[in-house]
Amino acid sequence: MKNFFLSILCLFVLSAQAQTYIPTKANIAARANFQDNKFGMFIHWGAFSTLGDGEWVMNNKEINKDDYKKLSKVFNPVDFDAAKWVSIAKNAGMKYIVLITRHHDGFSNWDTKQSDWKITNTHYKQDPLKLLAAECKKQGIKLGFYYSLLDWTRDDYPYETGRTGKKSGRTAKSNYDSYLKFMKGQLTELLTNYGDISCIWFDGHWDQTNPEGSKDRSSRIDWKYNEIYSLIHKLQPACMIGNNHHLDPIPGEDFQMFEQDLPGQNSSGLSFQKASALPLESCITMNDSWGFKINDRNYKSYENIIQTLAGAAGRNSNLLLNVGPMANGEIQVEFTDTLALVGKWVKKYGASIYGTRGGPLSPQLWGVTTKDTKHVYVHLFKQRNQSGLFIPGNFKVKKVGIMGTVSSLPFSIRQNGVLIDTRGLSVTGPDTIIAIDFQ
Repeated sequence: MKNFFLSILCLFVLSAQAQTYIPTKANIAARANFQDNKFGMFIHWGAFSTLGDGEWVMNNKEINKDDYKKLSKVFNPVDFDAAKWVSIAKNAGMKYIVLITRHHDGFSNWDTKQSDWKITNTHYKQDPLKLLAAECKKQGIKLGFYYSLLDWTRDDYPYETGRTGKKSGRTAKSNYDSYLKFMKGQLTELLTNYGDISCIWFDGHWDQTNPEGSKDRSSRIDWKYNEIYSLIHKLQPACMIGNNHHLDPIPGEDFQMFEQDLPGQNSSGLSFQKASALPLESCITMNDSWGFKINDRNYKSYENIIQTLAGAAGRNSNLLLNVGPMANGEIQVEFTDTLALVGKWVKKYGASIYGTRGGPLSPQLWGVTTKDTKHVYVHLFKQRNQSGLFIPGNFKVKKVGIMGTVSSLPFSIRQNGVLIDTRGLSVTGPDTIIAIDFQ
């Protein structure tokens, strides 16, 4: 009996150790750098782009996996230009890129040795990840990889308990040990063959849970995240791990994301989780689709994107703004034209975004605040009716002005902050910014 209890105790200790994660100094530094960078480009692109109906087309159209894999004969991104992609992101003021390496359809956007269902087995034959990694390094842009945990084409993925990909034609019994080995092999490739990777951006956990908003969101399978996360941190200790599970962070994760919402909002019905103390990121589309959808013309305006970027920063979050390139590899002009306008704005007002954290006021109906060590920035998206604006905080104010102009605003120091006289202030454009300079 004594040995039995000793064995149980050992198992408990080993389990606790597996769940203990202490980030390295390099990882902590990467988190701070991530928060400073504030703005990134998400790229949804792959074999699904050929059908022009979004990245979920295989599931939504109930396409059999054998029929779907015929896309390898027609997906041929001859106009893919890594330098152009990175330049578009950089000129928009983005500091990092997160590219889909494998989405739920299982297609791998690199020359993986773990599967034949990959881009180098198309007529294109090249490895775009190598080209993109080299160009990101050349232009000073950080590169991260999105990686789907679920798969609609593989028999070894536990599709029996998943809630998507039900019509793909799989009949063999799944084998998660085999699938885990496959994923580890792919993640090892991604983290050893393409230089420094800023993050691994997981998605698909929700396939094995009840829908978002359910009381019970526990997973129907053991993903063995301790093994997956440990492998990633072993291969690249600074690489940050995020998981779009729409839950509170799991031990081993380095940042928390919110899908189609800013932290604290839940207009998409996916973000019931609370914002944690980890670095935050909001991933949002520029129209209604992630992947290329030929008839989706509901593009967000330049003004909307500027307010979303500032709104994210005011909530202490990054913005990961998505584009869905066409099957030929081009990013369509509707995206690039808007991003060019965003870049011009960021060039002028980026100091109020980059390197900042959420400001002293929580988000308001009229806008948000951001701060750094020498400033508080008040982002006004609409006109306020009040004649004064009180900003709480214990700081010595040197000047209050309108960013991008020589105009100043009257102010008075109060016991717990500063009161700004806004009677002569007119809110124009997507974001009128009051800059409070400290002594």
